[in-house]
Amino acid sequence: MAETVEFEAERENWNVYVLHDGTTLKLKAVLAEVFRVDGVYDPNSGQPMYVVNANPVLSVDAPDSLKKKG
Repeated sequence: MAETVEFEAERENWNVYVLHDGTTLKLKAVLAEVFRVDGVYDPNSGQPMYVVNANPVLSVDAPDSLKKKG
């Protein structure tokens, strides 16, 4: 079994990647749901185990030379 854990977004930073073709990609995961798994712990740290549902968000800024014309 797993228990739903309520949360508030404190910070949702973008990961920014510059491609060799001049395109800039910005990517972040937006958390939708969090569940703590009952009775399951990381064997090394003792931390509780969580399952998350997240949605990836992508922003693309391509150079004009790569954009479709008209």
